[in-house]
Amino acid sequence: MHMEAPAGKAACSKHIVLVHGACAGGWSWYKVATRLRSAGHRVSTPDLAASGVDPRPLREVPTFHDYTKPLLDLLESLPAWEKVVLVGHSLGGVNIALAAEMFPEKVAAAVFVTAFMPDSSSPPSYVLEKFVEGRTLDWMDTEFKPQDPEGKLPISMLFGPLVIQANFCQLCSPEDLTLGGSLMRVGSMFVDDLRLQQPYTDGRYGSVRKVFIVCKDDRAIVESFQRWMIENYPVDEVMEIDGADHMALFSTPAELASCLADIMEKYD
Repeated sequence: MHMEAPAGKAACSKHIVLVHGACAGGWSWYKVATRLRSAGHRVSTPDLAASGVDPRPLREVPTFHDYTKPLLDLLESLPAWEKVVLVGHSLGGVNIALAAEMFPEKVAAAVFVTAFMPDSSSPPSYVLEKFVEGRTLDWMDTEFKPQDPEGKLPISMLFGPLVIQANFCQLCSPEDLTLGGSLMRVGSMFVDDLRLQQPYTDGRYGSVRKVFIVCKDDRAIVESFQRWMIENYPVDEVMEIDGADHMALFSTPAELASCLADIMEKYD
């Protein structure tokens, strides 16, 4: 059934969907979401499976598709005429890439905030494997553990207080450091599962306009690796934020919200 947009809908506020990274939740966008809502935008901050306040434990989320399903369900529920700006932070870049592959007609733009950005010629695990191979992140007290003796479930991952303070949130306030450390949950990078997936396609994911926001003081996904991803898979626009660590959501929320507001104005 074809649905028309309500009269005047085009002039209404834009809908932006903010997707968190591994071990985090929709809560991590609290500063950015508040600013965007105050400016009149519609903002969604879904919790991915086994994240935030989602009740499932990680062992009930065996695949990356399962992990992404709350985001996919949100897009599927949108009216036919509605497009959203999808924003992914860190591992959330792979979630929004999968969403753009499945629902390209519903995505006005995909925005990667110092995020892993798959290309359309390699399995989606490729950028994650390159990142790990590059050894640009000192994982410090991050815990990686098998979830089951057979190795069928994804390897779990939990960031420890040392790596959060030194490499993720070195420019954040002590309050945000406390908040982040309190709300972290066991997650996964799902590399083994993503290695089995076909590349996302030029005709679907590749057709969606893309913006990469470079966070110049990121010690987790360092600037050189962010630039490598952009060179590996060129985007429509590159923005930069000085003084932004990996959790730019905390350390530079006004600048990040401003970038996102500009994108919503430009890509519809």
